[in-house]
Amino acid sequence: MLSRLSRRCYCTSSVHRPWLFLGLGNPGDKYKGTRHNIGFEMIDVFAESVGIQMNLVNFKAIMGQGFVADLPVILAKPQTYMNLSGESSGPLAAYYKLPLNRVLVVHDDMQLPCGVLRLQEKGGHGCHNGLKSVMNHFRGNREFARLRIGIGKPPGQMDPKAFLLQKFSMPARERMDKALAEGVDALKLVLAKDFGESWRLFNVEQKYKHLKQHTILSA
Repeated sequence: MLSRLSRRCYCTSSVHRPWLFLGLGNPGDKYKGTRHNIGFEMIDVFAESVGIQMNLVNFKAIMGQGFVADLPVILAKPQTYMNLSGESSGPLAAYYKLPLNRVLVVHDDMQLPCGVLRLQEKGGHGCHNGLKSVMNHFRGNREFARLRIGIGKPPGQMDPKAFLLQKFSMPARERMDKALAEGVDALKLVLAKDFGESWRLFNVEQKYKHLKQHTILSA
């Protein structure tokens, strides 16, 4: 159980409210490296980059706590399986008394090309069951940020569920590894600045990165 001291330090900071970064995925070795688990991967890569250990287990999640510069950050990977992610994220946000404008959810997105990222201030669930569960446990409120990580669309008539639970091909894995490094920069941008011009510029860069890649592949 998290200590009362830990909670008090994070909840009553006179300078900064903490950010909660939630990565969505499925627990267990069976799902490691699959498209649906890229949210977990992003949290792990970010944690390593800023020196936060993911060594706590609470609220049905694997968690880490630390500071990036002087900003308190809570990282969490719900272990409830994707479709029940809200069972972890709802109580977690409530425990730390966090307004939803200090919560960011990292998740896979089939509507974006593989390896393309997008920061979003708020929005719907887009038929993503993990996001749907999170929203339900936030009482239907959609006023939380997201880092969407594009995984592309299933080829041909492939079942989307099967596509989500597949591992990446080698070329796609290379693109995703580069995207995760860019995701670290995106999350640091979130910590440094509120939503605004900096987020918009990040999204524009990601869009043109994809267009450039498409031009190279078509040449």
